[in-house]
Amino acid sequence: MRGYGFSKFKPNQIPKGGFEELLKLFLELLNYTAGDAGEALAWLNELDKQYNITNDEYGMGDFIDELKQKGYLDEDKQGGGFNITAKTEQSIRQSALEEIFGKLKKSGKGNHRSPQSGQGDEKNAERREFEFGDSLDQIDMTQSIHNAQVNHGIGDFMMTERDLEVEEMDYKTLTSTVLMIDISHSMILYGEDRITPAKKVAMALAELIRTKYPKDTLDIVVFGNDAWPITLQDLPYLQVGPYHTNTYAGLELATDLLRRRKTHNKQIFMITDGKPTCLKEGTRYYKNSIGLDRKVVNKTLNMAAQCKRLKIPITTFMIAKDPYLQQFVRKFTETNGGKAFYSSLNGLGEYIFEDYIKNRRRTVR
Repeated sequence: MRGYGFSKFKPNQIPKGGFEELLKLFLELLNYTAGDAGEALAWLNELDKQYNITNDEYGMGDFIDELKQKGYLDEDKQGGGFNITAKTEQSIRQSALEEIFGKLKKSGKGNHRSPQSGQGDEKNAERREFEFGDSLDQIDMTQSIHNAQVNHGIGDFMMTERDLEVEEMDYKTLTSTVLMIDISHSMILYGEDRITPAKKVAMALAELIRTKYPKDTLDIVVFGNDAWPITLQDLPYLQVGPYHTNTYAGLELATDLLRRRKTHNKQIFMITDGKPTCLKEGTRYYKNSIGLDRKVVNKTLNMAAQCKRLKIPITTFMIAKDPYLQQFVRKFTETNGGKAFYSSLNGLGEYIFEDYIKNRRRTVR
C-alpha cells in the first residue's frame, strides 16, 4: 500500500538557554510581530513551554531582566509592557545583514570602481606614460627610475618626462538607491507572509550601506493606495495595510527623491508581488483588482519610460509566479530598460545584494 507516513516535527536547532541564543530568537520574532516586544515575548514564552528552551538556572524572567539591563527593552510606563530601543532596532538590522548578506566576501574589498580611469581615487594594475595634469603621487618612482636607466644608461643618470610612468586610478563613484516595498494586502494573502522577508531585506540593505558604503544613500518608499517615505527606524514596525497597489505613486515619489540626489548613479529597487491596481485622481482613488486595467497599466508604463529618460534604471523583484503578471513585468522592464528577477522569498536577499554590488561597479553617464 502506497501512502505517506507523518510524525511529529522535532526541530534540530533549538536554543539551549543563555542570553545570546535567546536574544537571536527574540530579534527574529520581532520581525514577525512588527516590533511589538510584548507579543514577541509572549511567543517566546509559548516556545519555551513547548520546547524547554530555558532551564532552572536561567529562566525567561532572567532573560527579560538582562534585556532591560543591557538596553534592549524599555518599560512602557503609561500602557505597561515593554518597548524596544534604538539598540534593539540596530541589532535587528545587523541580524538581517548576517542572515541575508552573509556572503559579503563576494564583493572583495567593497570599494566601488567605475570603468573610467585617470586621476581617480584608487590605484589599479595598469601603467601609462606621464601626461600633463597627472598628480605627483601617481608617479611610480621605481618603474620611472628603471625606465631612465634603460633609456639613458647607468653611468650618466638622468630622468626626463618621457621616463615617467604613472599608475592608473579608478574612480570611486557614489550610488543613490530608492528601495520600494509593496505593502498592499496581497503581501499577506494566501497564507504566505511576504512582507517580513521584504522588511528583512530592506533592513539588511540599509545596514550594508550604512557600514560598508557610508557615502551612498538609501531612501525607502512604501506603496499601497498611496506612497510615502519611511525612515530606517520605521522598518521593524512596518505592516501591510488594507491597500491596493499604486505602483505609479511609488515610482513618482522615488523619482522625486532621486532628483534631489547630486549623484550620477541612481537606481530603484522595487519589491512587489502583484500588478498595479490603483491610481489617485485628485482626492479619489481609481481601483480595479480584476485583471490588468489598461488605464492603470498604461500610466505605470509611462512612469517607467520617464525614469528611463532620467537615466534611472528600475530593478523589479517579483515574488509572484503568475504568468500574466510576469508578462506585465517583462513589458514594464522593457519600457524602462531595467532588469527583473522572478525570485522566491528565500532567494530575495541574495538577488538584491548581488545586483546592488554589480550596479555600484557601473557608472551611468
